[in-house]
Amino acid sequence: MLVLMMTGLVVCVAVLAVASVYGVLHKRRNGRVRVRARDDGKRLGAAELGDELGERATLVQFSSAFCAPCRATRRVLGEVAGMVPGVTHVEIDAEANLDLVRELDILKTPTVLVLDADGRVVRRATGLPRKADVIAALGEAV
Repeated sequence: MLVLMMTGLVVCVAVLAVASVYGVLHKRRNGRVRVRARDDGKRLGAAELGDELGERATLVQFSSAFCAPCRATRRVLGEVAGMVPGVTHVEIDAEANLDLVRELDILKTPTVLVLDADGRVVRRATGLPRKADVIAALGEAV
């Protein structure tokens, strides 16, 4: 009986430790703007976006209907686009554009792509990005 209780306790502690490590790593990566090698050479134009590219850069947000962080991301990107001349914010419904989602390897919403003036993917963020990180990413795009 004592052996079973000790085994159960060890399993519980192990599961809690693994879950804690996963939670910390997930929180550190969520919303971080980064470069992905798989995005090299990918371009989006007005046909894929359903809207015109920005004169200097475009912030493309992939959202879904029931995504709470998508609303906050929309606000952040709208503020940044309003602050930086020549930058446009385009929001795309991920559920209605599954072919584009698959092509760009969008795995969760919100996902934000930072495009340069030619429509090349320069940076990518999954989750709610910080305004400062978006502005810094725009520095590379313009």
